[in-house]
Amino acid sequence: MDIKVLALVAALTVVTYAPAQAKPISLVERCYCRSTVNNLPRVYIRELRFINTPNCPFQVIAKLKSNKEVCVNPEVRWLKQYMRNAINKMRKNKQAN
Repeated sequence: MDIKVLALVAALTVVTYAPAQAKPISLVERCYCRSTVNNLPRVYIRELRFINTPNCPFQVIAKLKSNKEVCVNPEVRWLKQYMRNAINKMRKNKQAN
């Protein structure tokens, strides 16, 4: 076998089985929330998670008591009030320290 062919096969094998360093662009640019819920009672929510990425709008993910995750519309009135109260609480804590 020619050495050039052997070197080419070895190089292709290394490239094929080398681990990828980054995620494909299609996975990086995908937004978690594709649709949102407007009328979710707060008593069903166990925790809230906020995601702010450059490629997607502001996203709010609610984990329900049934362990299901749903996306909540960030424009819902009770959620806006919740975020305002959290920001005010953080400001008061900073001023107290």
